[in-house]
Amino acid sequence: MSPNFILTATCPKGLEELLTDEIFSFGAELVKRHVAGITVSATLEVAYRCCLWSRLANRVLMPLTSFSINSAESLYEGIAAVEWSEHFTSEQTFVVDFNGTNRAITNTQFGAQKTKDAVVDHFVARGGRRPSIDLRNPDWRLNVHLQRDEATVSIDLAGESLHRRGYREHGGIAPLKENLAAALLMRADWPGVAARGGALIDPLCGSGTLLIEGALMAMDIAPGILRERWSFESWLQHDAAVWKHLYDDALQRKHNAMQRQWPEIRGYDASSAALRAAEENIEQADLTGKVRVMRKELAHFVRPTHQILDTGLVITNPPYGERLGEQESLKHLYAHLGERLREEFKGWSAAVFTGNPDLGKTMGLRSNKQYRLFNGAIPAQLLLFDIDAQYFVDRDKPLLSERLPAPELSSGAQMFANRLQKNRKRLQKWIQQSGVSCYRLYDADMPEYAVAVDYYGDKVHVAEYAAPSSIDEAAAQQRLDEVLSAIPVVLNISTDRIVLKQRARQRGKTQYQKLAQRQEFFEVREGEARLLINLNDYLDTGLFLDHRPVRRKIFEIAKGKRFLNLFCYTATASLHAALGGAKTTTSVDMSQTYLDWARRNLAVNGLSEARNHLEQADCRRWLADCKQDFDLILLDPPTFSNSKRMDDTLDIQRDHVDLIHQAVRVLAPGGLLIFSNNRKRFQLDPVLSEIFDVKDMSRWSLDPDFERVPDIHQCWFISHK
Repeated sequence: MSPNFILTATCPKGLEELLTDEIFSFGAELVKRHVAGITVSATLEVAYRCCLWSRLANRVLMPLTSFSINSAESLYEGIAAVEWSEHFTSEQTFVVDFNGTNRAITNTQFGAQKTKDAVVDHFVARGGRRPSIDLRNPDWRLNVHLQRDEATVSIDLAGESLHRRGYREHGGIAPLKENLAAALLMRADWPGVAARGGALIDPLCGSGTLLIEGALMAMDIAPGILRERWSFESWLQHDAAVWKHLYDDALQRKHNAMQRQWPEIRGYDASSAALRAAEENIEQADLTGKVRVMRKELAHFVRPTHQILDTGLVITNPPYGERLGEQESLKHLYAHLGERLREEFKGWSAAVFTGNPDLGKTMGLRSNKQYRLFNGAIPAQLLLFDIDAQYFVDRDKPLLSERLPAPELSSGAQMFANRLQKNRKRLQKWIQQSGVSCYRLYDADMPEYAVAVDYYGDKVHVAEYAAPSSIDEAAAQQRLDEVLSAIPVVLNISTDRIVLKQRARQRGKTQYQKLAQRQEFFEVREGEARLLINLNDYLDTGLFLDHRPVRRKIFEIAKGKRFLNLFCYTATASLHAALGGAKTTTSVDMSQTYLDWARRNLAVNGLSEARNHLEQADCRRWLADCKQDFDLILLDPPTFSNSKRMDDTLDIQRDHVDLIHQAVRVLAPGGLLIFSNNRKRFQLDPVLSEIFDVKDMSRWSLDPDFERVPDIHQCWFISHK
């Protein structure tokens, strides 16, 4: 009967219970469970099986001795007392892993050095040669764990950490360790889903670790089958016959797996670089054709249609962000992921591993189980979901507002109400046919009521134009009060859905400034795009309504094109281009605030920055340095700017010729530049028509809600002659 050894198997914190069950299934007996590991009693065969088959362990350690340490000398003496020549030869290289400190050993590097000296001196004292240290590829690895004053000295049977399976040549930005990925799959019951004929899909697969681990697990392939070196093969007490039997059995089980039908296992990612890494890792794992990955934005994440898949597991490890701006964008990514799951994967299960569980709350799904784990040193949670209507959460359900009886309007308020009613009736048919949810209802139609009234979904934005100094302040306030009393009556909305702002004319050094710190964003639709609106914090809302036809045109013609958006603001045009099939989009603006807003807009549409690039720069300087071409360019500069980030001022009337020349310089042959601006009485320099093909599209670029104010902006299509 084979003798039993005491072994310690280590694992990531939080996996002790799973590891116990796994090691028990190999034939070991539990001795003790402790933080980040377990101690078991096992035969040598079981020890080998743990190394070859454990999906969860980091290391399998065989303790040789334990002793107390109260000085550096006691450490040396305790190590030197081990009969190392019974385990290894002096010709073999080794390395020391030293963990822990106490009052006597205050530095792990010093502890490792003292341990190495004791081992080397042991062999020299017995007439052997001096063994060498090899930090990269040692023949065997010695582990010393110091806790308080007790040191445990062990042989690391595998050598290199078991999470390194041998297939991952490349990882992503923050790769998930293989054994942690296996644990997530176990907690999500992937083995059970696979047994029931279910599929495994990762919509944000990165370098493919979850997919590969899922394939090995479902098909009964040993996770250590690809490893080329094991420390126990250098151990003098190694039983080569027992190991060969286990390894040959693992090879046969892999061969059998390759002959069986495989579950559908596929992943998607927006990053081409990540997919290249995933494909290389899949090839290294010998899973080409069994695990498939392809480029796909989250916006296009749907259930595969090439076969009927009634059940399956969607599992993913999304980014969770370290900066506040990143977290704000990721809220929308998680929300979009939740929406895709609710719409496309009813009847499936889902698992989301995140270091920011609050982001999981934005998904609109109630998790039925949560597990606290660690991703390295980072606390994280695995959220499990059953994708069923009973667990859906309505994130956007508005609170019901108490409606008060409509007040009796004054004569002035009634006059304003009549005009609103007239405009609404005029636009009604167009609104119904076009499906627009954001439009202008009134724009200073009557000079005495100098406001703009805009619909944004179910909210109304009222922007008051600054009254001339000749207008009495009290009279101006009275008219504003009449406007605010008429709007709820005519539009049948509660006052809490009306936002009022005063817009002063920008002069000199005045720039649009932030008004509030509420950070209340809500979502509206424009065509295929979802756009985030903020009615409170800035004078502008995040969407220029008058440029709607231009965005619609960009969506129609962007397919396969490289799109450049200069002075991009919140990148709404870039969204339309990306959703219309643009090959790439590049959005340039000086404002980090607007670019963060643009990043959120990308996320809420399920789009990443892999092919939708955001550049913080002075557009003129960026254009001057640009070395690439674009097929479609939107140039929509402000009328005037003297931002502190600029070397000088921008005056669009003065500077537009040079700006257009620079833009056309990076316009590919056959490409189109759309130039627009909002300067009143702007005049396009006639010299441009002599050099380029220029078409005035100003009238075309106005939808019915802006036809009454034709000078609100001007627009030209410009191309090479």
